[in-house]
Amino acid sequence: MRSADGVDDYLGDPIGRYLMGDGFLHWYAEADLCGFVLWGRPAESQVRRLIEVLDVERTPRAPHGSLVDARWLEAPDPAAFTLFVKYMQQREREFASSVVRQALVRPEGLVGATVGGFYSLLSPSYPSKVFTRTEEAMAWLGLPEARSAPLLAEIQLLIDAATGQSPVLQELHRVLRPRLVNANLADTAREMGMSERTLQRRLKEAGTSFQAELNAVQVRTAQALLLETDMKLTAVAVDVGCASLQHFSSLFRKLVGESPSTWRDQHRHAPAPAEAKQEREETGRS
Repeated sequence: MRSADGVDDYLGDPIGRYLMGDGFLHWYAEADLCGFVLWGRPAESQVRRLIEVLDVERTPRAPHGSLVDARWLEAPDPAAFTLFVKYMQQREREFASSVVRQALVRPEGLVGATVGGFYSLLSPSYPSKVFTRTEEAMAWLGLPEARSAPLLAEIQLLIDAATGQSPVLQELHRVLRPRLVNANLADTAREMGMSERTLQRRLKEAGTSFQAELNAVQVRTAQALLLETDMKLTAVAVDVGCASLQHFSSLFRKLVGESPSTWRDQHRHAPAPAEAKQEREETGRS
């Protein structure tokens, strides 16, 4: 596929092309197949940009299958997803005239449940189904593996280039997010389809280690929970696989440079006094 030169260029001639945006990629491989990928933590402004691009799917063209790949989302922004759902609901008839069926590939764990919840608010007249694997989604859309495999590989290369992250780290983070409690090298390597030694070698080549990436995913997941839920710090610690609030606070401070309660205070609102006091007491025992 060839890169489009901006939204207008893409809307005018999308077939066989793609458009890269901030936190998303929309592609139109052939007249009967298109889709988009989301990653990171798309904010409302990013979703507004995506919505401009989605108009390409409701322009009268050949009926097509649609693939929505949300596996790489780290934390959905409620305001952003509400905007997306509202856009889709208002244009349901237009999409129904061009979309034959749509497959959503969601992340696993809490993020996946949230994404699936937002998707369930849509009630399109065309068939839709939720998956956790792109290969299964493509098969349901009617694409044989001989056609879907090279396309998925091409899309993955585009995502790798856009995120600046190696494929092994992307896959490792995706596997770890829903399995932070009791996460270990052996089970993670098995889920990724490789031996422990191979995973360790590939991480070393990327300049990192399993423990370093596990800690990074723990903290990033914790940040999402601190921002988007009212969970107590102890509950967040347990949810991301830390043995205690003291362990969680030490890890968070090491990677972020400040305590979880201070970070939440600065990025969201003031923490409950009891919560801040509990953290100080736990940290003071170290």
